[in-house]
Amino acid sequence: MTALPNGLVAGTYNADPSHSTAAFVVRHAGISKVRGTLGLNSAVITIGEDVESSSVVAELDATAVSTGSPDRDAHLTGPDFWDAEKNPTWTFTSTSVSSDGDDFTVTGDLTINGVTKSVELETEFDGAAVDAYGNPRAGFEAKTEISRKEFGLTWNVALEAGGVLVSDKVKISLDISAIKA
Repeated sequence: MTALPNGLVAGTYNADPSHSTAAFVVRHAGISKVRGTLGLNSAVITIGEDVESSSVVAELDATAVSTGSPDRDAHLTGPDFWDAEKNPTWTFTSTSVSSDGDDFTVTGDLTINGVTKSVELETEFDGAAVDAYGNPRAGFEAKTEISRKEFGLTWNVALEAGGVLVSDKVKISLDISAIKA
């Protein structure tokens, strides 16, 4: 059993969507990166008396994508990519939590486009504070890299100079401010 980091108190925390971000980055045409965000429907972080008894359940809104280009957003939410009409949410349910100081590995099942794969989120506890309204808060950052092909996201275009338009690797990052229930 690993003790909780200093300042983190056991209990249930609900992500504050207005102060949290779910983002992704993917290489485009082999020379640049496209960045975007997804809407955060919910995230419940249950902090146990020790790290290993903690858990996370989260749901992202796949229909609320923003990359700075409405045409690209429509393409991403369409049938070529994650077909948000049929698969409107991405979900994550942890299966284990382990730690190394203030750094955690949260392992769990990520579902995108109706396909579920196990992923590891490299997670940091950013601290705890009481906000201006008296709410106890905790901050977390998490990141992982996935193969989009493993989630059935295979659309692509071959480039004349070689390579493809959209890389297979997608970096996903979360910046979560959560309020203790």
